[in-house]
Amino acid sequence: MKLEKYMSKLKKSSAKKCLIICLVFFPVLGLSQNDSKVSSEIDTTSIKIGEQIQYKITVETDSINIVHFPEGQTFSPLETVEALLTDTLKEKNKVKLQRVYALTQFDSGSYTIPPQRIAINEQAFFTDSFQIKVADVAVDTTKQKMYDIKPLIQVERSYAKIWMMILWIVLALLIIGGLVYWFFLRKKPLTEEEKEALLPPYDRAMLELKRLEKSRYLIQDEYKKYYSELTGIVRSYLEEDVQVTALESTTDELITKLELLKDSGELQLGEGTIKQFQKILQTADLVKFARSKPSTSVAEQDRKLVEEIVVKTHDALPEPTEEELLLNEEYLEELAKKKQRKRIYWAAAIFIGLIFVGTAFSLVFFGVKQVKDTVFGYPTKELLQGEWVFSSYGYPPIELETPEVLIRKETDLPAEAQELVKELQTFTYGSYMGLFAVGTSSVTYKEQTDPNFEAAVAGTLSTFESLGVRNIITKQEEFTTKSGVRGLKTYGSGNYKNPLNNKSKKAKYNILSFGGKGFMQQVIITWEDGDEYAEQIVDRILRTLDVKTQA
Repeated sequence: MKLEKYMSKLKKSSAKKCLIICLVFFPVLGLSQNDSKVSSEIDTTSIKIGEQIQYKITVETDSINIVHFPEGQTFSPLETVEALLTDTLKEKNKVKLQRVYALTQFDSGSYTIPPQRIAINEQAFFTDSFQIKVADVAVDTTKQKMYDIKPLIQVERSYAKIWMMILWIVLALLIIGGLVYWFFLRKKPLTEEEKEALLPPYDRAMLELKRLEKSRYLIQDEYKKYYSELTGIVRSYLEEDVQVTALESTTDELITKLELLKDSGELQLGEGTIKQFQKILQTADLVKFARSKPSTSVAEQDRKLVEEIVVKTHDALPEPTEEELLLNEEYLEELAKKKQRKRIYWAAAIFIGLIFVGTAFSLVFFGVKQVKDTVFGYPTKELLQGEWVFSSYGYPPIELETPEVLIRKETDLPAEAQELVKELQTFTYGSYMGLFAVGTSSVTYKEQTDPNFEAAVAGTLSTFESLGVRNIITKQEEFTTKSGVRGLKTYGSGNYKNPLNNKSKKAKYNILSFGGKGFMQQVIITWEDGDEYAEQIVDRILRTLDVKTQA
């Protein structure tokens, strides 16, 4: 009896503990399950190829909760056409959120829309799955003639970017050429100083004497500048027209040279003219070196006398012969050509300087390899910057974006493989031993067996070895496509000899494997190690890669 009473008390005590635990935890559990509700529905379970299904997800939760709806291609094997905006209905402290997805499928068959994950405050809720039937579109072959599938055609490569680059280069050269012509090669209008410099010595001397007459030197009491300019004008004239070294001669030396020319008959000047000129030069020497200051009338008279001396000297010179005139014309022509050549040399020097500076700046800013590859071209750089193609390959389909279209490759299977494989579809671009290559393969088996990724990867690596690749390093990790499909990524590197120059090079590879019951898909990418353009191509391909997970 005592034992029965003890057991009865123990049961009551345990029941109380269970009740306390339930009372403590039940409200919390109840709130976590009942506070938020997720439901889903579709407008139809049967469509024709290409028609759309409206898939609606409704969430009822507290207004302060954070809700995350499915994004991207999470409805595979159906494709998401668009996701409409979320509708929001508020009721007191709760909110009702609705989002509608438009789904479609372009292959007939029976498909299952997988449960969709909705996160509410990081807590996962899952919708129900739906079975969808996609029917073929009926075609009356008695009225509509059927045609064979057309073969692949080679599409000409687009040169739009190349022509655009050439256009910009030509435009830049035209601008540079125009600037060079405008500033160096064109015949510029002469300035007043240049026009005056082209005048004959006599005309130029008379013009300068007239300008000196109108100057303010005498008014401003600047006799030294006045006489310096006056003697400079007559000395320059004598040196150019009489061909006597007058600018560097002293007064006595210059007068002696003029007298010698007079005595030899080369200059027919009177003795009085030479004496007057000597007197003017001596007065100028006194003004410049002894600070003498003649009267204003004397200074003006000296200018008039110099003008008369220039006129008499010009008249005293014998007329130039035809040979002298011809030599003078040749001299002027040669002088013009010399100036033109000088302009051309300057233009060429500036043009070469611009090219040098531009090249140096490009090398520093972009790097030697980038500039070299831009100027001379590089295969993978052209692939990276060309027009990419997004397409689906094989069945089950593999979707990815590539620089060039992958070409179907017929593969002969061994007899033992033909017993297991129902269909194999392979698409490739490039050679595995080249600078860059990418290929896809989709295989369906006759039996619904799981794919053997390890055996498929080993077979690919054996193919690499048969092509001459040695020291293959292999690593593996999980890979997830943009729609969330998980697969196996096998990657690494190896050494091979370039058949063109027999030099050893290092190559890198990626083998991505996906599959399910009765099928397997693979994407194989190889490229030369150190090729930064190829690395960017691989990254872009992997970002766009997606596979269908149902055969």
